[in-house]
Amino acid sequence: MPNLLILGIETSCDETGVALYDSVTGQLTHALHSQIEMHAGYGGVVPELASRDHIRRIIPLIENVIKESMRSLSELDAIAVTRGPGLGGALLVGSSVAAGLAAALGKPVIGIHHLEGHLLSPLLSVPRPEFPFVALLVSGGHTQLMAVMGVGQYRLLGETVDDAAGEAFDKTASLLGLSYPGGPALSKLAELGNPRRYNLPRPMIGSGDLEFSFSGLKTAALTLIRKLEAVSPVDPQYRADVAAAFQAAIVDVLIAKSLAALRSTGMTRLVVAGGVGGNKSLRRELTRAAETCGAKVFYPPLELCTDNGAMIAFAAAMRLGEHPTLLENSDTSFNIKSRWPLVEIPAN
Repeated sequence: MPNLLILGIETSCDETGVALYDSVTGQLTHALHSQIEMHAGYGGVVPELASRDHIRRIIPLIENVIKESMRSLSELDAIAVTRGPGLGGALLVGSSVAAGLAAALGKPVIGIHHLEGHLLSPLLSVPRPEFPFVALLVSGGHTQLMAVMGVGQYRLLGETVDDAAGEAFDKTASLLGLSYPGGPALSKLAELGNPRRYNLPRPMIGSGDLEFSFSGLKTAALTLIRKLEAVSPVDPQYRADVAAAFQAAIVDVLIAKSLAALRSTGMTRLVVAGGVGGNKSLRRELTRAAETCGAKVFYPPLELCTDNGAMIAFAAAMRLGEHPTLLENSDTSFNIKSRWPLVEIPAN
């Protein structure tokens, strides 16, 4: 791979991420601004507010990253930006800034699929997995198992048919009265609970395929919470125990499906990526279960589990390493894709 300096920009939802990646020396710097505090009062992401905040944050973040790395914009070889999927307005902010920089500097723009960034982010860890591997993507509204043969060579093995794991975490957290973002808050509360006190279902754990369904689990949790809150006096420990039981149910399903995917493909390497990939219980239990099957699990660094610019810059570097002609065939138009299945991205 030639020595390339790539600026990565991520604005698909509620986090503004910028990073600088050197294809020889690795990640140089990355900066992230989270909008959690701004959206917390609304109980979820407000798209218009997210877009406006990206506008305020993105240029200062780029300036800080360039300054911290002691490089200059003129040294860039390419600008990588999340093209989709995500919120349309938020994606347009990143895309327009990338196109403007590209026009001013005479540099190419590499559009990156948000989930491909997550999928390849564990390759930023040490040790890094080798291809091929099975990938468990658990990011926001996505829960998918993919067979990954190489960069751009992805085959869908199974996915959620309704609520994704992240959505189920957030919705159940709301039922428990936890603040936004619900997933991390529920996981923190679960650490104080007994996962065996309440028995919640493990949807589709024995379905014989690699599909997921978490809406039934969310409904079961709702029914249980209402039943417990109707009892007087209310047990002050019930919230932590419900959270622990709910988390254990999701972890059990993710483990069972992941191991089934390894068996069906004959692979021995599993990559876990996305926000839920930072869940401590999932990491602990999945690593233990995989070891008993002779498999090894790889995770991205914790700081790169959520949306970030580093994974976008790195994904671009990986693609350019496989297909250097992308530097001559970049698309500087505002060609965003709010909906974009991962299996539809081109291999080159």
